[in-house]
Amino acid sequence: MASEIKDDVIAIRRELHKNPELSFKEYRTSAFIKASLDELGIPWVSIANTGVLATIENQPDSGEIIALRADIDALPIQEETGFEFQSINPGVMHACGHDVHTASLLGVARILQLLKSEFKGTVKLIFQPGEEILPGGATKLIKEGALSNPKVQTIIGQHVMPSLTSGKVAIRKGKMMASMDEIRITVKGKGGHGAQPHENRDPVIAASMMIVALQQVISRHSDPRIPSVLSFGKVIVNGAINIIPDSVHVEGTFRTFDESWRDRAHGIIKNMASSIVSGLNCSCEVDIKKGYPSLYNNEKLTDAIHSFMKEYAGPQNVLEADIWMASDDFAYYSQQVDACYYMLGTGFEDKTNGSLHTSTLEINEEALEFGMGLMAYLAMRNLLQ
Repeated sequence: MASEIKDDVIAIRRELHKNPELSFKEYRTSAFIKASLDELGIPWVSIANTGVLATIENQPDSGEIIALRADIDALPIQEETGFEFQSINPGVMHACGHDVHTASLLGVARILQLLKSEFKGTVKLIFQPGEEILPGGATKLIKEGALSNPKVQTIIGQHVMPSLTSGKVAIRKGKMMASMDEIRITVKGKGGHGAQPHENRDPVIAASMMIVALQQVISRHSDPRIPSVLSFGKVIVNGAINIIPDSVHVEGTFRTFDESWRDRAHGIIKNMASSIVSGLNCSCEVDIKKGYPSLYNNEKLTDAIHSFMKEYAGPQNVLEADIWMASDDFAYYSQQVDACYYMLGTGFEDKTNGSLHTSTLEINEEALEFGMGLMAYLAMRNLLQ
């Protein structure tokens, strides 16, 4: 069935890719999903403003209730692929594969709608907005009852992985993806002429030394058995070749898999930043916004999913996934119900295809057939157990 609708789903993916929308602003995307569901005769409701919650059921009182989730938002990146269906929205791109997730789930919806007489139970299709920015759309959907009325027992999700060849899938039980926190630090000094540094309190030097010193949070404070990352990707210094500014703004992210260490690390970051810059006669304000928790795949469910994947794809195409220091608000679902999140290969055999969150990401569209077929099979196998 996935093979029969492959071309239609690829067309859907290209339409979504061409018209990306930023987090919590997915109005056109939401309308497109609703119209697609209407064509399939699948009932839906709006949720979390731009989210869509659809339901496929047969004898719902006598079967399992599972959820399948796809995120629908794009990233603030200017696309540079040159594809015919390249983004027409300046500075916005589906650079994380959410167009694939959404198109695939619409394909799954079509398959399960046709097969619903063969299972007993309920499938909730969650088209979720706002995965890319805090607080994350998952929290909003949970608050608005996406996992209740009726209560979901199992939720399954997939994420494209361009480093994995199309036709392969990777799965891991237990800890799968890291937590994510946003760090913003403003270092304050006293600006002035670059030729008279002795009359200034240089926040550029202070911020530079702070960034380097903070790498010791991982190398000297973290238990080496706990994967952790502290990265700074944004530094704003509004000076000039001969102007020392009054302040420097720094932004970064902290990620780990241990909640106790996560909280302790926040304190170390704040204390170390303050100590370093004060020693250089400056001051700082540190704001750490706690983001998504680490994502945990239920072990019993994941064992079952792993077995079903080997049935569908063959054991040679089902790989053991490594832990991934990226984060995803699917983690919030995993705190509520039994969850399984896996990586869908979207890479090419004979060429590179860009990385996630880059302007040159390319998806092997052959993966759509495999991805939607696999997810539909996993849903059916869970309902038929």
